[in-house]
Amino acid sequence: MLYSQQDIRNFSEQNFAYLLIDEKDNVLTITLNRPEKRNAFHAPLANELAYALAYAHYNNAIWAVVLKANGPTFCAGADLKAFAGEDTIEKPSTIPMPKEPVKLGDEFNGLHKPCIAQVHADVYAGGFLMIGGCTHVVAVESAKFGLPEVKRGIFPFQVMATLEPLMSARQLLDLCLRAKILSAQEAKEIGLVSAVVSEEKLETTVQQLVSDIKEQSPTAIRLGLKAFHEMKTKSADEKHAYLHAMLMQCLQSKDAAEGLSAFKEKRKPNWKGE
Repeated sequence: MLYSQQDIRNFSEQNFAYLLIDEKDNVLTITLNRPEKRNAFHAPLANELAYALAYAHYNNAIWAVVLKANGPTFCAGADLKAFAGEDTIEKPSTIPMPKEPVKLGDEFNGLHKPCIAQVHADVYAGGFLMIGGCTHVVAVESAKFGLPEVKRGIFPFQVMATLEPLMSARQLLDLCLRAKILSAQEAKEIGLVSAVVSEEKLETTVQQLVSDIKEQSPTAIRLGLKAFHEMKTKSADEKHAYLHAMLMQCLQSKDAAEGLSAFKEKRKPNWKGE
């Protein structure tokens, strides 16, 4: 993660200017809160999001993350005025500056926790870095998805890396080259969205998904997600040795011991996340 464990030690004391943070029952809910700018992200918002994800990563008491947004748009992508050099800082934030610019795709990959995007409205451009980095995306039927960068003389370079594992090369390139706007159902068909629901069922669907995840071992899930991302960097000859080592690490955890005991005793496990 871009932020270290030392960096997030005073997390509860920080003032977030562009996010709303809620921690409850082993779930960290992060809400994008720059509605007047359609939740377009600039450096301060990206820093805050990376900081919150780092907190979730290092905190074993966080078993899942829910990503939401306020306002009529889930995320309009990057704030182009900020990229053009204009001062777009509207509110004070106490989040420490990172040692280098935030790359949101890397921060989501490094989270190693289930992350559910609760998409109530449209997602464009760099907003794909967020939803593409989540393990699940639940969207309302009316939500639209698109990469309009080429219409503005730009190309969604970083988004390609986030979307490459989710869809075929031709689907990805077509999305980038034609700037076509997808319906929620079309986004589901190419692997960008996990589930499409009515507006009335969005919250309950996400909460049921969170509940299902929390029934499982958070330690096993954390190590499994870590292995899922890191095995991509291994050669074919290295993968099985690496995954075997991860299995041995998992078997030595307190959650594994509890899971095996619960199985033998025919009871529900009492997970500790250790």
